[in-house]
Amino acid sequence: MTAFPTRFDKLENLRYLNLSEAGFTGQIPIEISRLTRLVTLDLSIDTLFRTPLKLEKPNLKTLVQNLTKLRILYLYGVNISAMGNEWCQALSPLTELQVLSMSDLIRLDRNNLSGLIPQFFTKFPNLTCLSLSSVNFSGPIPSFSSSINLRDLILALNQLNGTIHSTDWSGLSKLEIIGLGNNKLSGTIPPTLFGIPSLRTLSLSHNQFNGSIGDFHGKASSLINTLDLGNNMLQGQFPMFVFELHGLTSLNLSSNNFSGLIPVSAFQNLRNLSALGLSYNRWSIDATTINISSLSLPTLAELDLASCNLTEFPGFLKNRINLARLNLSQNFLVGFERPLKNITSSVEILDLHGNQLQGEIPILSNAAYLDYSNNNFNSVLPAQIGDSLQYAFFFSLSNNNIQGSIPESICNSKYLEVLDLSNNSLSGPIPQCLFQMNRSLGVLNLRRNNLSGIISDTSSKSCQLQTLNLNQNRLEGKVPNSLVNCKMVKLLDIGNNHINDSFPSHLKNIATGWLMLQILNLASNNFSGKLHLTCLRTWDAMQPNPDKNQSELQHLQCEDLRSGVKYQDAITITIKGLVLELVKIPTVFTYIDISCNNFEGPIPEVIGKFNALYSLNVSHNAFTGPIPSSFGNLLELESLDLSSNSLRGEIPLQLANLNFLSCPNVSNNKLVGPIPTITQLQTFSEASFENNAELCGPPLKTKCGLSPAKEDSPSDSETGSIIHWNHLSIEIGFLFPLYAVFAAYLGDCLQSASFFSISNNNIHGSTLRHCDVLDLSNNSEWANSSMPLSDERAFWSTD
Repeated sequence: MTAFPTRFDKLENLRYLNLSEAGFTGQIPIEISRLTRLVTLDLSIDTLFRTPLKLEKPNLKTLVQNLTKLRILYLYGVNISAMGNEWCQALSPLTELQVLSMSDLIRLDRNNLSGLIPQFFTKFPNLTCLSLSSVNFSGPIPSFSSSINLRDLILALNQLNGTIHSTDWSGLSKLEIIGLGNNKLSGTIPPTLFGIPSLRTLSLSHNQFNGSIGDFHGKASSLINTLDLGNNMLQGQFPMFVFELHGLTSLNLSSNNFSGLIPVSAFQNLRNLSALGLSYNRWSIDATTINISSLSLPTLAELDLASCNLTEFPGFLKNRINLARLNLSQNFLVGFERPLKNITSSVEILDLHGNQLQGEIPILSNAAYLDYSNNNFNSVLPAQIGDSLQYAFFFSLSNNNIQGSIPESICNSKYLEVLDLSNNSLSGPIPQCLFQMNRSLGVLNLRRNNLSGIISDTSSKSCQLQTLNLNQNRLEGKVPNSLVNCKMVKLLDIGNNHINDSFPSHLKNIATGWLMLQILNLASNNFSGKLHLTCLRTWDAMQPNPDKNQSELQHLQCEDLRSGVKYQDAITITIKGLVLELVKIPTVFTYIDISCNNFEGPIPEVIGKFNALYSLNVSHNAFTGPIPSSFGNLLELESLDLSSNSLRGEIPLQLANLNFLSCPNVSNNKLVGPIPTITQLQTFSEASFENNAELCGPPLKTKCGLSPAKEDSPSDSETGSIIHWNHLSIEIGFLFPLYAVFAAYLGDCLQSASFFSISNNNIHGSTLRHCDVLDLSNNSEWANSSMPLSDERAFWSTD
């Protein structure tokens, strides 16, 4: 990686300059702006692997203002420090421009990252190629009806919305590629799109298009080789005109609402088909037609027939020798027929999850991705399974009934990034080598088995684990010290085991801990001791990021795996005594469960900084002290379980700030005083507050009255001033007729009172030096008496 060379301006006759992926870094030199004879300029760069180039000084306008002969301009992945209208004006002198690619454009002006596609782009009369993907444009697509020379229109991976009817597509007869995928476009698909005579590629996937696809028999372009309409809301019958597109190489209609019955035999006309996706619709695939085995699709490499109501493997698969990807998940397949055995040597990606498969586990020697989850396998893992998975990066057998132990050979899968054997009947120890291979391993999910022994203390400093889920086994011993090396961990679940440890003591001294941790479950073990503040302060993911746009619901998943595979996490959580299964965890979801252990001491105030926390369960421990008032900062909190501890003091008024709280439980503690009024706390059930002997007020039946006898407790100097609001309202009218005697007594003993109320009496005369709230309502004598006050903080109430 080197800086740009200078003196480009010496090449004054240069017409073609291609510096794409040349390894240069930094600012694009101004000398290029002096190459006035340039026809082609390519400065594109793949930002996935390299640092983007900069266009600051010179900026875009300075760079191209003299390059008026430019016909082809590639600025893919370049940082342009200008607002949208500025770089539109900068390009206006390029009247001969034919090809413009600004995909993956990175503008340094963060205030203008999103906006409408400028009409400016529709006014280049000679423009043949416009590529503006991944630029964060929003709003409707402008009319390109006047761009009659346009050959490629690529606006994918933006935030565009509305319909696409503003353009007269029938007038763009030269269009070959239309790429509008991964936007928010809606409405019906214009029939004229399919009739563009030169059209080869039509990609409209991952939008919100609806309606049906009409009958274009004899009308669709015979040149179409790629048709991608997947992930929309299209409906109706299968578009039969597709079978007339004999040049079709890729067809994707997955994830729509199409219905009906599709005869697989009809695909015999599409002998050039290399990729076919029909998954997740409401139709059925008829793969049992007579002579179906004679169907030959010689170039087919990818087949997606998930959720197509298949009851057996398509017979034509037996003729396949080059199939690389096969997805038959979520059907009704029972056994492995002969056709599948004929293709196992070529398949690299095999997804059969969600069927009823049983018998021996088929292992494909060349497979990189194997998903057999949610089936009925009940055999043991082959002893040499790892030798057969040498190239695998994803292997899942979750939700079956696999018996026996985990073979040591599993560690021979040196590229493995996801290993999910959860929800089976595996027993024996976890192979130590599994924790030694975490340079590649990002997900290790072994929950809900019968595994025993210890968690190996062998995680390396290059640990890449993002998910470690060992919940509901019979593991014992301590939390391994080396787990602190796994700094990328987002989900750590070792609940429901027999771990016997203090709060992992080796964590308390680390300056940088689990910064990405979002879910921690240590519940139902034998943990003891206090929670260490040093460790808790490092959990940054528990705290909100104000710069992060969370307007769209996404789900927690391991997405930084080198293979690009996204693994969907799932956990079991306990909220208000109910055990719930979360199979899709929102990315904003954060959860701490350390219940059913022997933790002691106060609950750390620092937890009140976990503003992103959705659920906190510390029940059934031995925590003491008050409920931290900082919990009032947990504005996202929906479930709070502090039950069955030895917490003392009053319920903090700050909890009234928790508007989303729907499942509070503070029962079985030693809390006192009234439940805060004028809050939703009083709308919850009595069970949420029961078995606190001195707690009173709704929803409890116990009314707040006289203060009970004082128990032994730390002095005020240790605990601070606590205002027991209801207990300080003293109704004494019927106790002492000797007003003067009582007034003298009050003058001495209430010098430091924070709140004092004597209502409906005739008491007069007292000195309250530190009173914050004074209620003298309905006491006629006070108005005629002099009452010395020495603190201006007093609030008068004399109604």
